[in-house]
Amino acid sequence: MSTHARPLAEWLSAASDEQLTSLFTARRVRPDAGWQDFFDAAEALLDPASIARALPALTHEEAAALLVAASRPLDEHAPERATLEHLALIRPDGAAFPPVAAAIADRDLPTPPRMSAPQPAGEADSAHAAERAFTTVSALADLLLLAREKPFALLAGGNVSAGEKRGLGESGVAAESVDALIAIAVDSALVAPDERRLRTTVRTEEWLRSPVSDRWGALAAGFRDALPRGVRTADGGWTPTTSWPHAHPWDSAWPEHSAALLERARLLGLIADGDGEPAWAEPLRLGRAVDPAPLTALLPAEVDRIFLQNDLSAISPGPLAPALDVRLRTIAARESAAQASTYRFTPESIAHALVAGETEESILEFLEALSLTGIPQPLRYLVSQTAQRHGLVRVSVDSETGRTRIESSDRHLIEAMAVDQSLRPLALTKHVAALSTRVGRDTVYWALTDARYPATLVAEDGTVITGERNPATEPAPESAADYAPLISALRAHQGPDADAAWLDRELDAAVRAKAVLRVTVGMPDGSTRDLILEATGLGGGRLRGRDRAADVERTLPVSSIRAATVIPQ
Repeated sequence: MSTHARPLAEWLSAASDEQLTSLFTARRVRPDAGWQDFFDAAEALLDPASIARALPALTHEEAAALLVAASRPLDEHAPERATLEHLALIRPDGAAFPPVAAAIADRDLPTPPRMSAPQPAGEADSAHAAERAFTTVSALADLLLLAREKPFALLAGGNVSAGEKRGLGESGVAAESVDALIAIAVDSALVAPDERRLRTTVRTEEWLRSPVSDRWGALAAGFRDALPRGVRTADGGWTPTTSWPHAHPWDSAWPEHSAALLERARLLGLIADGDGEPAWAEPLRLGRAVDPAPLTALLPAEVDRIFLQNDLSAISPGPLAPALDVRLRTIAARESAAQASTYRFTPESIAHALVAGETEESILEFLEALSLTGIPQPLRYLVSQTAQRHGLVRVSVDSETGRTRIESSDRHLIEAMAVDQSLRPLALTKHVAALSTRVGRDTVYWALTDARYPATLVAEDGTVITGERNPATEPAPESAADYAPLISALRAHQGPDADAAWLDRELDAAVRAKAVLRVTVGMPDGSTRDLILEATGLGGGRLRGRDRAADVERTLPVSSIRAATVIPQ
């Protein structure tokens, strides 16, 4: 048992519940740790494995201060002293606990970070950074629209699978930037994991329909707020980006992590070529409110009108306003993305809009208001024909049997669905000129929609229901570990006499280790006597052991023992 644990145990016993909770959280203590008292807690926190887990979280300044504390106590005014003491790495007097000093004995002083203020970016570099930020915002919007339609599958580690990345690449999202884009979206709470799927959140729709300035502002603020403490400043900003690679010198994973953070900063236009700082990045670095005005001044102006052509295509002469673009892309498939984007109307894209809740009238009204050239006759005919066909298949629940019922006024469609091999998992059976299945109504509806049947969800009263296949999720807040039971258990074993409790533990450890003790015993006349005992037993308030000098067995009342020290063998 380490004698260095005693001062820490006393500090722990005197700490408040809030201080203990903060310490246990920072040191990643398991809430179900099998500690009996504060001596157990102190020994566990000073265990080499526990110390090794705590060191990577230290910032450069904290690591340097801990190296100093390993040789001499830190000055009481040292800014890192409170943090190191809070982490139970140094004693109240500012010196490192001996096990901590041993753990860092072979570590060198970390490389000093470059803390000089960044240089303002030049005009050309700022323009390039603004273009990169605009591209990132557009690419993230594409990714979110895809995730809204079909959530991304996640691997066990929480990353998007390689298959999903290939699919995103085929949809126009650069596969090499997928991880960075998703990380930016997670930081801004636009996507969240839900049952091994990455889904859009309730914030996503508002973000998608916001102007590009608001889109970028939300991403930049989310990125800043999610930065690790090693690169954050007290005023809520961040340290110069040149210092980031050295922020956590004892974390072996930090070089990769910091490189990823720097890449996200570049994608958001917060770092220009040559590591210069664009004007819009300075307020964020200083912890001030986001100001996208200098950025948006360099971006192409958004447009709110498009050209509709006879070949069922549409051309936007500039970046289409996000709200209009999002709605148009529920009706048409975008074929190319640039400052002048093109869209294509197809029967499938119009049917997709109808499934999403649009009607023939709402589609035509929207396109009429959006078009600079009116609606060409071929497009009007396509919308009308698709709308007429939509709803030929009605999916409802039979009130008598509780089974899902599929009806259609077109008996050929019923016959086609009955023999369609892609619908075999539904186990459809014929029932009075309709089809029936035990599979749930919504599952049947989406299976028919995927198979390109003009299906509509119908309620019991006959009204049409708009299907929502992938409802938005709400990011689950990080649940803090509940240390109340552990702290209560430690308090329950907290005795009024710390000296007696510590002595009991020392003697018990010595008996279990069959150690040799130098025992100081108080005599009736007030004097003390030292004995060398081979500890053999402890019980009933008495210590048993063989006296090496007299070669006899002795039994000593623990209450008479003033001190006990293990003699190394």
